[in-house]
Amino acid sequence: MEPPCPDPDAPHLADVVPSVLAAMGVPGFEARIPWPGPIRGACVLLIDGLGAELLATHAADAPVLTALADQSANRTLQVGFPSTTAAGLAAIGTGCRSGEHGFVGFSFRVPEAGPEFDVINALRWRPHPWGPDLRDRVVPEVVQPSPTTFERAGSAGFAVSVVSGAEHTGSGLTRALLRGGRYVGVHALGDLAAEVIAAVAGSGFCYGYHADLDLVGHLHGPGSPAWRMQLRQVDRLVESVLEALPSECLLTVVADHGMVTVDPAAVVDIDSCEPLLEGVIAVGGEARARHVYTAAGAADDALAAWRTTLGDSAWVMSREEAIGAGWFGPRVRDDVRSRIGDVVAAARGRAALLRRTVEPMESALIGQHGSLTIAEQYVPMLSAIG
Repeated sequence: MEPPCPDPDAPHLADVVPSVLAAMGVPGFEARIPWPGPIRGACVLLIDGLGAELLATHAADAPVLTALADQSANRTLQVGFPSTTAAGLAAIGTGCRSGEHGFVGFSFRVPEAGPEFDVINALRWRPHPWGPDLRDRVVPEVVQPSPTTFERAGSAGFAVSVVSGAEHTGSGLTRALLRGGRYVGVHALGDLAAEVIAAVAGSGFCYGYHADLDLVGHLHGPGSPAWRMQLRQVDRLVESVLEALPSECLLTVVADHGMVTVDPAAVVDIDSCEPLLEGVIAVGGEARARHVYTAAGAADDALAAWRTTLGDSAWVMSREEAIGAGWFGPRVRDDVRSRIGDVVAAARGRAALLRRTVEPMESALIGQHGSLTIAEQYVPMLSAIG
């Protein structure tokens, strides 16, 4: 089966913030997605893990979100590869796809970090799978050097706020992708809603983030009773913001990826499969989107071994094939190429490429994401103006 090729012309998560800022009149931004105006304040609220397919399946648990989805102006977005939080937040913070912003996975190779810290965990900003904080050694502003959308809007004189978990204040990921806005650390749904409303009421731009739907999906599975209860809480969050949304202010709800429930019968444990380790010096990514870094001269043999061993469980490409297929967007920076695996594997169906020895916690998760399936790739974009 031919591997899927993302549609470069489809609306993308990276298009959202530049388009909202353009609608607010911030100079230097292109309206890739049109919004009716005037808009004097706006919030892009990202719900981690809210796939469009999941929302449609569980519409009864989210009446407010479903009502927004039924409006003709709303649509779905493609998130690109990999369909994971680090790449999604990078799309929000830079307005670019993964080949340009360089966050090509949950974990990926950063050659400039040196051999002892070769693969970093982008969310924790530590060596993968664990180790010391790397903010001093692997400087976030160097790993992602382009001005963020927030920096550009702030430089144009607009008030910008980032409303997210207090525990992420000053983190490596925050510094790399979300710098430039006033960071407002929150602890629960209540202060998240209140801070979002305050930011837009002041005629500013706000990016808000809520993580718990993704967490519950990982632990209990997307669509599980626990996940559906959490979706109801997300729906109430959005309802609370809409009820207090000032006139001529915009709320846009998006997500960074969807999620699938892993089939235990379709699991491959990389750490216990010798053919998948031959010639391999490091493995990055996550259970449904793997970067395989090989020893010198071993890439072709590793590619053949991964294709033969995984069979129909995954689409397996060389680095150049994956880039040529547009997996990382239409443009890939030269310095980003070395972050992409010599071999790239994207899981199909409900398969998972686990590492039970190296990644025991991640390997135990019921819900996973990262690949190119419709369930993971497409997210809602739901908007309303006060």
